[in-house]
Amino acid sequence: MRIAQIAPLYEAVPPSLYGGSERVVAYLTDALVGLGHDVTLFASGESRTRATLVAGRGQALRLDPDPKKSDLASHLNMMHRLRLREADFEVLHFHTDMIHFPFFEHVADRSVTTIHGRLDMKDLPCTYLNWPEYGLVSISGAQRRALPGASWLRTVQHGIPADLCRLTRRPEGYLAFLGRISPEKGPERAIEIARRAGMRLRIAAKVDAGDRDYFTSVVRPLLEDPLIEFIGEIGDAEKSAFLGGAAALLFPIEWPEPFGLVMIEAMACGTPVIAWNRASVPEVVDDGVTGVIVETVEEAVAAITTVLSLDRAVIRGVFEHRFTAEVMAERYVELYRRLLGRGETLHIPGAEFVT
Repeated sequence: MRIAQIAPLYEAVPPSLYGGSERVVAYLTDALVGLGHDVTLFASGESRTRATLVAGRGQALRLDPDPKKSDLASHLNMMHRLRLREADFEVLHFHTDMIHFPFFEHVADRSVTTIHGRLDMKDLPCTYLNWPEYGLVSISGAQRRALPGASWLRTVQHGIPADLCRLTRRPEGYLAFLGRISPEKGPERAIEIARRAGMRLRIAAKVDAGDRDYFTSVVRPLLEDPLIEFIGEIGDAEKSAFLGGAAALLFPIEWPEPFGLVMIEAMACGTPVIAWNRASVPEVVDDGVTGVIVETVEEAVAAITTVLSLDRAVIRGVFEHRFTAEVMAERYVELYRRLLGRGETLHIPGAEFVT
């Protein structure tokens, strides 16, 4: 099958450090190539891929130091390049929110749009409902709740390469927080859990410019505790050791997380997850098997004893069954075939979830 994958231009594919959407696009693209498909990736020029790369921009927007860069112009230029080549592909798979909607209405019936972000934002419902011909893919059932009337095709959960992280049977005994320093991610809550439990907490996280004041005023003073170690951003090469060495990953979110890639990265290491009962969490974490779902800091502290008794090999097994990049790619291929009339007919909106 000839497939175009169209990525956002904010990060390289995959990102060198923090980044979710572009990372998933990288894993999906390479897995599709591994399944024997002819894949072309539209992304920033420094992207690394097994597919044929078409540079939508020479450098990822985040890495470009020029203050006069335009993310809108960059994405429009990439859409123009794709428009010139659209006949080369059987399926166009967009990961660019809705910017492509006005330009590809004539081929919407052979396109797929995966929504990677939150949907409870002003103006989004009107935008997605204005273009019902585009079939959408959610990354969790919870993500759909803010937009129940959109043209949903399926839910396809994220996956990562099976060999990205290795099973670690004997962790070092610290707690881990991996992601981004922002109020909705709950780093100060993670610190409180570690303090109450009397355990070390290692924080590997990005600090965006918009969260710098929050980091300085709220989080940085808490780092003076000798139990807390702030590492900063890490990339894929460091994740296996960081997550594998942890007794548990803390995921104390306070926002409608559409998926939460770090949870399955931890599971790939055999590391259990202690996560707040928010949004996608119950769809990703098998309570009592791959981690514990909690509502309060007190419950999280108590859950540490529980997760220490969980079988890390079983956690890895759940990851291999549900959350590898190959599993994700196979689900998308099934969707592509149905879209092209090579399988069961799609009904838009309201098709069944695939989880």
